[in-house]
Amino acid sequence: MTTSSQTPLPQTPLLDKVHLPADLRGLSDADLSTLAGELRRDVIEVVSKTGGHLGSSLGVVEMTVALHAVFDTPRDKVIWDVGHQCYPHKILTGRRAEMGSLRQEGGLSGFTKRSESQYDPFGAAHSSTSISAALGFAVARDMGGPVGDTIAVIGDGAITAGMAYEAMNAAGHLSKRLFVILNDNDMSIAPPVGALNSYLNRLATETPFASLRDLAAGAVDALPSPLREGARRAKALVTGSAQGRTLFEELGFDYIGPIDGHDMGQLLATLRAAKTRANGPVLIHAITVKGKGYAPAEAAADKYHGVAKFDVISGTQAKAKSNAPAYTSVFGQALTDQAARDGRIVGITAAMPSGTGLDILARRFPARVFDVGIAEQHAVTFAAGMAAGGLKPFVAIYSTFLQRGYDQIVHDVALQCLPVRFAIDRAGLVGADGATHAGAFDVGYLSALPNMVVMAPSDEAELVHMVATAAEYDAGPIAFRYPRGEGVGAVMPEIGAPLEIGRGRVVRGGNDVAILCFGAHLNECLLAAESLAAAGISVTIADARFAKPLDVDLIAQLARHHSGLITVEQGAAGGFGAQVLQTLAASGGLDHGLKIRCMTLPDRFIDQASPEAMYRDAGLTAADIAATVRALMPQAQALRA
Repeated sequence: MTTSSQTPLPQTPLLDKVHLPADLRGLSDADLSTLAGELRRDVIEVVSKTGGHLGSSLGVVEMTVALHAVFDTPRDKVIWDVGHQCYPHKILTGRRAEMGSLRQEGGLSGFTKRSESQYDPFGAAHSSTSISAALGFAVARDMGGPVGDTIAVIGDGAITAGMAYEAMNAAGHLSKRLFVILNDNDMSIAPPVGALNSYLNRLATETPFASLRDLAAGAVDALPSPLREGARRAKALVTGSAQGRTLFEELGFDYIGPIDGHDMGQLLATLRAAKTRANGPVLIHAITVKGKGYAPAEAAADKYHGVAKFDVISGTQAKAKSNAPAYTSVFGQALTDQAARDGRIVGITAAMPSGTGLDILARRFPARVFDVGIAEQHAVTFAAGMAAGGLKPFVAIYSTFLQRGYDQIVHDVALQCLPVRFAIDRAGLVGADGATHAGAFDVGYLSALPNMVVMAPSDEAELVHMVATAAEYDAGPIAFRYPRGEGVGAVMPEIGAPLEIGRGRVVRGGNDVAILCFGAHLNECLLAAESLAAAGISVTIADARFAKPLDVDLIAQLARHHSGLITVEQGAAGGFGAQVLQTLAASGGLDHGLKIRCMTLPDRFIDQASPEAMYRDAGLTAADIAATVRALMPQAQALRA
């Protein structure tokens, strides 16, 4: 089979001459169109070697070229919502030579990042922030800041989140000049190419027009009858109105579109006209195809949204050897098994059914899975209503995204003591997505809440038991967190058995120092104990299982029978270890000289690398745990003497 390593590198004579966006502005429109083709091939070649977000980046190639050709970046601020479509942007903004390091340790981030380039004015990896940021830049400009135009590029998924509408409402109220490009890659009706292109070019280059609303209306009216009707239907699909004012206009925006986001002529003409005439907020609705220009991506169900390394010719992705099931799939199957036994169990996801494993439940019980879109706040309160109505909702959301629904967890769930179950995926450090996706803070922010139960499995078998525990628990809200990736190869139970709430377990006995682990770092603690045993140090290993309520009897036992105690967790300071310290302090457990250390993630954000490298950076490897025990031993022995 021909492999990508045997494929000749694509020829990119124009792209080779583009080092910064200023180089685009001397090219003809025809050259810009040719350049876009070269850029698309370059993106495919890069991502085939690094993996990453391919489909979304291929969908904005022409748009990226047009934006940097028309606007004066970096003075003009282009803000990519989420940022997973920013690879073409990075190539055009002086980072082409570094793209081989994409998403790797010490390399380029997979998202926009302020510290990486002046062409990344606002960092992003979570959705729906771009319009708020663009409005902030616009206000700074109008108050004398070194800012030109501001342009937010937001997808049709991201614009469903409430924050985007809050921002548009504010922008319309303030009437600030800014541009929002709605990158719509989920529209079934695409606008025609030639007529719109001709009309927009004529308006941009010949006679001035009265307003951008005239541009929007005239673009549709200029089409032949069948095409005109198709464009109006497309507009109606996204606005809800084919004849009257659009939602965006009601919010104070001039609306232009829909236009073909892959037609360089339409893009350039529209952007130039809008830039010339705008005196307030403008929304440009561009229809694009995710994965555009790469057949395997266009044909795939997920449009190659996120891919591993792949063969360019066939599109076949490299698959890592699997020794154990992934935590996500274990959760999905365990929940499906519980749902088969209890008709009140339902699943809720915020636009991540496959990412959270709820697609497994949906395949068997499609009417019992609810995808609310990118709307974590709504997801939590929606679940609270379900729980109040007698259902057993499981809200499956990544740790880093659950942060967005925290007020709802406090006010709508915990305060009312409603039995909402939170399945928190991607807990701890996650690898190539880096700091923006790390699940570092959930233990602290959930354990602080009255009525909340917080669990973490030490392996994939324990996760099955915790799903069963959550399904049975009706006394209030309950959460369980688990990491990304494979388990440790534990023996899997046929069906989960509910655990006693607030009860941990000792998994290895010892005499000198105790290690109390919360969550999936237990295997590292056991490896540390093995190396310490070889050095004559006897270590007890305990699996806490619960951060709230704590197993106070287990903690007291460990404190009473050991001269030192170390807590270990895959989370930030202020989480599990802090709960243990407070419990010991309140009970007098520290009054007799017990030496205690809390091993947590450091007080800084950790950039992308492999999870193993990230935990090494964090000082949480088996070797680090063993070193902490050794450092504690002389002090503990001195106190014991």
